[in-house]
Amino acid sequence: MAVKKNKPIKLDELTQEEKLKYEIAEELGLLDRVMKDGWKSLSSKETGRIGGLMTKKKKEMNND
Repeated sequence: MAVKKNKPIKLDELTQEEKLKYEIAEELGLLDRVMKDGWKSLSSKETGRIGGLMTKKKKEMNND
């Protein structure tokens, strides 16, 4: 099995959607774990919470 190498995250090269995902992870106090162990370290409940908040924020941005 191939081993994935951890690449440093370049915040200036992220899309708006990816930036939003990281912002929400930070708000929820999950960013440290994501940066250390990757998105796979989150539970499905935590991932779903991030997805739900992303959807909510996108709707709010479109309504403005």
